[in-house]
Amino acid sequence: MKVGIVGAGISGLSLVHALANRDVDVTAFEAREEPGGVVRSRRVGDHVVELGPQRLRLTPGLESMVEDLGLRDRLEFGDDEQPIYVYHDGELKVAPLSVREALTTDLLTPTGKLRMLLEPLMGPPRPNETVDAYLIRAFGTQAARRYLGPLYSGLYGTDPRDMLVEYSLGRVLEKAGIERSVLLWVARKLLEDRDTPPMCTFENGLGELTNGLYEAHADSIHLETPVESIRERADGYELHTADGSERVDEVVLTAPAEVCAELLAPVDSELEATLRRFNYNPIGMVFLESTFDGTGIGTLVPPGSDVRISGLTWNSSFLDRDGLFTCYIDPLSYPLLAEADDEELGRVGAAEFERITGAPATPIHVHRWEPGMPAYDRSWTAIDDLELPEGIHLCTNFVGRPGIPGRIRTARAIADELAGEATPVE
Repeated sequence: MKVGIVGAGISGLSLVHALANRDVDVTAFEAREEPGGVVRSRRVGDHVVELGPQRLRLTPGLESMVEDLGLRDRLEFGDDEQPIYVYHDGELKVAPLSVREALTTDLLTPTGKLRMLLEPLMGPPRPNETVDAYLIRAFGTQAARRYLGPLYSGLYGTDPRDMLVEYSLGRVLEKAGIERSVLLWVARKLLEDRDTPPMCTFENGLGELTNGLYEAHADSIHLETPVESIRERADGYELHTADGSERVDEVVLTAPAEVCAELLAPVDSELEATLRRFNYNPIGMVFLESTFDGTGIGTLVPPGSDVRISGLTWNSSFLDRDGLFTCYIDPLSYPLLAEADDEELGRVGAAEFERITGAPATPIHVHRWEPGMPAYDRSWTAIDDLELPEGIHLCTNFVGRPGIPGRIRTARAIADELAGEATPVE
C-alpha cells in the first residue's frame, strides 16, 4: 500500500513518522520551504520565539516520539506551578485553577465561588447549548464570563456565545471521559493523585521537534512541492504537483479546510461545499521584549473588554526566556486586525502590555496565522455532513483533537487504521 500525505505540519509529520514505524510506504508533500506548519521557531536577536504554540505537555505519546528522535537531552521544562492571570476591572487577578487558588483569588466574590460548587447538580451540556450558556448554567456567570469562557475560547478567537458545546467544548469533555460533572471529575483526579504531564519546550524552541521529524524522514517528504490537484483513478488516486504526479492507494489531507476543499473538488463536489463551510479566525502574534519581572504563565483578557488583545504568554517567567512575552490579537479583541500592518499591531501589543502589567515593552517581531485558528463556531455543524470517499482521510485541526499531543494521537490512530491494526477512527 502507498499512502500520500498533503501537508508536513505537525499532523503530517507525525503521520509520516507513525506510518514509517509500521513499514507503510508513504510520501508527503509540503507547499512551504520548511516543515512544521504552525509549529515553527525563530531566533530574533537573543530570543527564541514560537510562531505557534508556546509550549507542550510531555504526554506519553509525545515523550515516546521525543525518545524516537533522540531529542531527550534537548528538552527544557517550564514552571507550571505559576499562576494564570485574568485582567479584570483594570487589575491582574489569579484564575482559580487549583483548590488553593480557588480559595484565595479575588477574581470571584464569595458568592461566585459558592455558585461554582453547585455544578454537579446542573447536569451535562444540552443539545444546541452554547459554550457561554453551558458554563453559566453549570458554574455561574462570574466564573463563566471572567475566566472559564476566555480560558477555552481565547485559544480560537471566538466568542463563547457563538460556539455550540456539541462541536467544541463538548468534544473536549467527551475525550477526557467527563460525562456529567467537571468538578466531580477533578475531585476524582485529585484523589487518584495522578501527575499532570510536565510543561516543556526545547532549547531552540518547539521547531526542534518538527525539524527532527523531518530530518528522520526527509527522503519521504517533498518541501516546496504543493499538491495542485487530486484525481481519482481505478486503482487509487493521483497527486499532481508541478514536478509530476504520484499514484497512491490512500490519501490523507492535513491542510486547513479551504485547501482541502480546493483539492477535493475534482473528487467530490458535495464534499468540497461542506469543507468550505468551516470558519477560521486570523490571529496576530506580537513578540515583546520587556524588563517586567512578574511571575506567571500568562494573562487572559475576557471578551467584551476594551483591551485590544486577547491574552499574553509570559515566556520570560515560566519558560525562562529572559525578557520575552507573546501577545495575541484576534478580530474579537481588535476588529481592525485584517487592515492593520505589522507596525500597527506592534504598537497595539506594546501599549496593551504596558496597560496590563505597568511595564513598557518593545515589539521585536510580528507574525500572523493564516488562515488562522479553527473557529469552532456554529459553522462546525458541517462536521455532521462530512462524508469522505473511500481512500480519502482527514488528519486536520478542524476535525481531530486540538493541540500537539492531540494531533500526534490522531495521526497514530489513522496510521493504525491504514496499517490494518485497528478499527477505523470516527
